[in-house]
Amino acid sequence: MTADFATADLIDLAPDTPSCETDFKSYGRRRRFCGRIRTIRCHQDNGLIKALMNTPGNGQVLVVDGGGSRYSALMGDMIADAARQNGWAGAVIFGVIRDSVAIDQMDFGIKALGTNPKKSGKSGVGESDVSVSFGNLTFTPGHYLYSDEDGILVSPEPIEAA
Repeated sequence: MTADFATADLIDLAPDTPSCETDFKSYGRRRRFCGRIRTIRCHQDNGLIKALMNTPGNGQVLVVDGGGSRYSALMGDMIADAARQNGWAGAVIFGVIRDSVAIDQMDFGIKALGTNPKKSGKSGVGESDVSVSFGNLTFTPGHYLYSDEDGILVSPEPIEAA
């Protein structure tokens, strides 16, 4: 899937497509990204995130339900760079990141609530590839996510531009 789309145009084509109501901040040079969804649910611990981002991404998008916690960062520059190198399209994090200046130099896209320099736990507690919900939207593994400057859409099937 290419990042040659605009969510406003896609939702005009498929008006019933759900959009995320959370107002995320964008990080990284890749402001538009899309792909099949993989998920992680965790709380103040990025062990599962680090492990997954060090596997081939094949253009997928990681969606992390961090419960909206701003206590500690779930992704920093090292994990983001591993994801970029492994072919992940981007990440949506219902939580915070760190190393935002370094991440902003990368050809990688992240949507997150904000930043906090505090490191998270590393024990790997959490769940992978389960449906997660935030922003009045459910993110289901295998569905398609489209993210750009205007927001985030999720669809069970790819949305084809006219």
